[in-house]
Amino acid sequence: QVQVVESGGGLVQAGGSLRLSCAASGSIFGINAMGWYRQGPGKQRELVAIITRGSTNCADSVKGRFTISRDNAKTTVNLQMNSLKPEDTAVYYCNLRGWGTLGNLDVWGQGTLVTVSS
Repeated sequence: QVQVVESGGGLVQAGGSLRLSCAASGSIFGINAMGWYRQGPGKQRELVAIITRGSTNCADSVKGRFTISRDNAKTTVNLQMNSLKPEDTAVYYCNLRGWGTLGNLDVWGQGTLVTVSS
């Protein structure tokens, strides 16, 4: 069974920083993309940042503040969040898309809560 597990959420004051990590495990043959999404109170889930096979991309709202990176083994993806704002408060979810033993994978983590106080 393939799973992704997030860590690193918490409470931080506006202007502070947090680092989220997402570790993938299980029978993964290949990864097309790993990314971070978030869902704020009363909002729809939105893409924050994503790493594909050849590139990274961030939402306009976080460009210049958030950085996504992947470890050499390519099974962990991190999200460094700087200059946090109250509007960044959300549950952050990790997503993996690829293929494994049972075919295509589209795996979500349980989410980690980030709360930014003003």
